[in-house]
Amino acid sequence: MKKITTRFGEIEYDPANTIHFPEGLVGLEDLHDFIVMPNKKKGPLFWIQCVDHPEYAFVVTDPTNFFLDYVLAPDEEERKKLGIGAEDECYILCIVTVPPSKEITLNLAAPILFAPKSNRALQVILENSPYDVRTPLPRPDSSQEPANDRKNATG
Repeated sequence: MKKITTRFGEIEYDPANTIHFPEGLVGLEDLHDFIVMPNKKKGPLFWIQCVDHPEYAFVVTDPTNFFLDYVLAPDEEERKKLGIGAEDECYILCIVTVPPSKEITLNLAAPILFAPKSNRALQVILENSPYDVRTPLPRPDSSQEPANDRKNATG
């Protein structure tokens, strides 16, 4: 077990359970290993805490909790980087931003692909996407954004 000091206090974690980002995050390429923080509240949001640089932690969520038609599957090159085969599970996560205005947004233009089998993740940039890096949560009275047609999600 290892320990790090974070905004959440001292955290003990098993290095075997870290999520490894071989390429880091977009703009933060030196952030490679994260742990999922235990969720103290029920809900769709949770924290990932960087163990390389403990000053970094991000709120993430499964975007399909809010955008039912948001679909994405890793291509062959991405599966290779994730260390998984075509039949292995891959989940989509998005970084959440909660600005002072409290208007929550999701980064749907650069989602994270997470492969539980290998404990690896990649942040990918979607080209020609109808989504934005600060996509507001849909309002109950509005229709959802169109489906992302980059890839056919099966993973």
